[in-house]
Amino acid sequence: MDNQRYVNGLNKLNEIDGEAGQNVIKSLNDICPDLAKYIIEYPFGDIYQRDGLDLRTRELVTVAALTALGNCQPQLNVHINGALNVGCTPKAITEVILQMSVYAGFPASLNGMFVAKEVFKLREE
Repeated sequence: MDNQRYVNGLNKLNEIDGEAGQNVIKSLNDICPDLAKYIIEYPFGDIYQRDGLDLRTRELVTVAALTALGNCQPQLNVHINGALNVGCTPKAITEVILQMSVYAGFPASLNGMFVAKEVFKLREE
């Protein structure tokens, strides 16, 4: 891929998610490489490139959205790691997940908190 959206998106994906992001992209190669391309180009090549929000805020918003959905634990894991990679604190992440208990309910918040607990534990090792 040599289009600029793809190049910018791949660089941003690597900056935020590192190896975890690459693993997602690689896992799509044998089933739907176009989906991997679209993930790189649109969210990371377009949206994450915009002015107005810094990477920490973008990742906290993403953690909130994935928590609120309540059934996106693999993606939430990647984005909690991404939030930590761009400078968010564990406290900020758990506060966002706790906030979602008000708007998305306790089950969604519990699912999110357990993912955060797992991520924090693995990163301590």
